[in-house]
Amino acid sequence: MTGPFLQMAGISKRFPGVVALDAVDFDVAAGEIVALVGENGAGKSTLMKILAGIHHADAGEIRIETHPVVLHGPADAARVGIGVIHQEREVIDTLDVAGNVFLGREPTLGGPLKLLDRRRMCADTERQLARIGVNLNPRTVLRDLSAAQQQLVAIARALSMNARLLILDEPTSSLASSDAERLFGVLRDLRSAGAAIVYISHRLTEIERLADRAVVLRDGRNAGTLTRDELTRDRLVQLMVGRALDTTRSDGGRAGAADPPHAVLQIERLRTARYPDVDVSLTVHAGEVLGIAGLIGAGRSELAEAVCGVGSRLSGRVLLDGHPIAIASPADAIHHGLCLIPEDRRRCGVVSAMSVRENVTLPTLASYARGGVVSRAAEAVATRDVVATLKVKAHSIESPVATLSGGNQQKVVLGKWLSLRPRAIVFDEPTQGVDVGAKVEIHRLIRSLADQGAAVVMNSSDLDEIVAESDRVAVMHDGRITGILDREACTPEAIMQLAVA
Repeated sequence: MTGPFLQMAGISKRFPGVVALDAVDFDVAAGEIVALVGENGAGKSTLMKILAGIHHADAGEIRIETHPVVLHGPADAARVGIGVIHQEREVIDTLDVAGNVFLGREPTLGGPLKLLDRRRMCADTERQLARIGVNLNPRTVLRDLSAAQQQLVAIARALSMNARLLILDEPTSSLASSDAERLFGVLRDLRSAGAAIVYISHRLTEIERLADRAVVLRDGRNAGTLTRDELTRDRLVQLMVGRALDTTRSDGGRAGAADPPHAVLQIERLRTARYPDVDVSLTVHAGEVLGIAGLIGAGRSELAEAVCGVGSRLSGRVLLDGHPIAIASPADAIHHGLCLIPEDRRRCGVVSAMSVRENVTLPTLASYARGGVVSRAAEAVATRDVVATLKVKAHSIESPVATLSGGNQQKVVLGKWLSLRPRAIVFDEPTQGVDVGAKVEIHRLIRSLADQGAAVVMNSSDLDEIVAESDRVAVMHDGRITGILDREACTPEAIMQLAVA
């Protein structure tokens, strides 16, 4: 490890009504992986957006290799060797893989004609994907890929720019453990080659394994720095939240009911377009959290979407409280009391340009109307209750959801469905990109919904989450259920054995 490549000193940033950063110091050396840690809203993304040239600091200085720099935009950041992989995948789903990897940097041929050199783009894209162990056709359109595969394309794009400083914001949030391990190997190789790496993640076990040092932010200020020898989950959590965090289950360690109540949600011989030759049958009881585990590509999200009317269902049926229900669209599912919390909150869970109030009341808007006119006062009362219950951090309920951190956006998604009191609710990656404090709150909400008699399905790639929060776990592989584990038999090892069956 050599001297500092990047130095940020006294960085401050204000937004209307909010102090996002208050005199923050941050540095990273060449050949070093520094973790940037903090709860949602702590200022991590704002600090990195300043470094990426997206935001401009109100005060402070940035130095690259001891030289002061002013970043007027992302092009300036790229010019000085800064590459960024943002938390929300910034890809264009109508372009193919190669087009996304070389977006804005397309090689040309034909002299003044400047024709796209597609052959070179595809060949170089294959090499970049191979670096992270991914086998994808460079000509595949992004919308035909899973969320995890799209994330890998975003990572390949950043690596293709040969950045000397690489910033990764929640890079493994959509990755299976095997894909994450390949990424870790790439990052270690880059570190050995002298790259400076900033790693942002709410998965503290990754921080413990990967980081040389961790810088913790709390409420927009420096909360502390931990060296490699000091890095433990407990130390990180205490600096993040200012106290020791109680992460015990809200139900006191519920082991699942010995005599479960009646079946609320039944899935019978359901076939999806992704796996047309395989059918799935599952039953979820009142008061039960059924975890769905499996590697990326196992068919978990496709099953969740088909059950809730988002994805296509080739055959099979869904029953609620013993009665078959016709679901041709998400509206049909919602009408019957079946809700889906989607994996991709930005594209499918919220309307980013709308306010917190408008998002929370959107599914039940008619209930706030009198004579065809929506009462904003009634909406505000309901929204403030949701914001207080879920501890949503927002300047105002009129703030656009786009201005909230990722974790707080996820809370808004959850809040939309609370007033509906659904009979069954399907969570697809409920805590993806969420900090440890918010994760505990979401887990307690999930358990609260089950305790109120709802049937809860929790689809998650986080094995720790699945093991800790599920009463039973159904494991999928290649579109089929390979086994169902009760709570006593549910361990990460048992899940993985079934996941690779």
